[in-house]
Amino acid sequence: FDYYGELVIARILHGGMIDQQGLLHVGDIIKEVNGREVGDDPRVLQEMLQEASGGVVLKILPSYQEPHPPRQVFVKCHCDYDPANDNLIPCKEAGLQFSSGDILQIVNQEDVNWWQARRVEGGSAGLIPSQLLEEKRKAFVKKDVDLSPAANLCTGMVGKKKKKMMYLTTKNADFDRHELLIYEEVAKVPPFRRKTLVLIGAPGVGRRSLKNKLLVSDPQHYGTTVPYTSRKPKSVDRENMMYALTSRSKMEADIKAGLYLEHGEYDGNLYGTKNDSIHEVVEAGRICILDVNPQALKVLRTSEFLPYVVFIKAPEFEVLKAMNRSGVEAGVTKSRTDAELKRTVDESAKIQRVYGHYFDLTIVNDDLEQAYRNLKSSLEKLKGAQQWVPVGWVF
Repeated sequence: FDYYGELVIARILHGGMIDQQGLLHVGDIIKEVNGREVGDDPRVLQEMLQEASGGVVLKILPSYQEPHPPRQVFVKCHCDYDPANDNLIPCKEAGLQFSSGDILQIVNQEDVNWWQARRVEGGSAGLIPSQLLEEKRKAFVKKDVDLSPAANLCTGMVGKKKKKMMYLTTKNADFDRHELLIYEEVAKVPPFRRKTLVLIGAPGVGRRSLKNKLLVSDPQHYGTTVPYTSRKPKSVDRENMMYALTSRSKMEADIKAGLYLEHGEYDGNLYGTKNDSIHEVVEAGRICILDVNPQALKVLRTSEFLPYVVFIKAPEFEVLKAMNRSGVEAGVTKSRTDAELKRTVDESAKIQRVYGHYFDLTIVNDDLEQAYRNLKSSLEKLKGAQQWVPVGWVF
């Protein structure tokens, strides 16, 4: 680029021919090409290089900067990016296209706006927008635009405030300030046992059925929590141990002290999941299965709980309707209206849009037995596979 009337090398792509030769460095000043002065116009330099045939001899004023070895920084991408559609990128051909879920190695972060990255499977490096650049873009987005945090092209736009749900996650406000997550630093670790299995999905999508099938199939390896409630005891409570009963004042004090993962109020009574009850299941040698509100993922996704997060996705409306009809005929479920079924499909899409960057696995529940087999198969594979996890779980 033109810097005070001189052509200075601003960037060398990692892994490319120039980088491998090691003859040119960032900061070097190009004075001549094949004996001809280049002046201060980058376009003149491009034309001279295009016209040159055979060897090219450059006269360089070196910067004497020491080259930096590539950092071992790996990130998981939480959006799709196509440099061909990015008007800000300095060179579209030098851009690196990626999709949500891809793992990249960041090899150069010296440019505050454009990082250099390469795929972990191999290949040459390319330019990707930095986290800072995406935050700048977000600052210029109109407030009333309703797009997800992981919108296409990494536009960095976040959705409107979500409607208030029954369950409220503790510490939620701490995370709302960090909604724009484009890249998440990760580390590759040997196979290890997750502490929790978290099932996320819209109401009516079949999470509880999958949870119960797992619990019944292998009670030695899977357990779950008993929710707490402030309501008055019933005879069925003593028989089934479905709830742990406590007083409202005690529950309110514990909620205030941050002892609950999530809590809510229904019909004048408090209900909630206590952090200690999760640890009790884990300490007994079992994986704790949780079917929580998606907001709880912000707290769960830490080294304290080491979750494997599975999104149970709703099938298309007509499939869901046929499944409900079959369930009613078999006497295993109640009839649901078209409006209720559509609400499940819409809510499922919204959860995926807003919380998709937390998911380790997505399963479409268009057949309960098949969904169960897919879930079991993935959990078995996990036992022997190296895993990319948030770097905070390791260091």
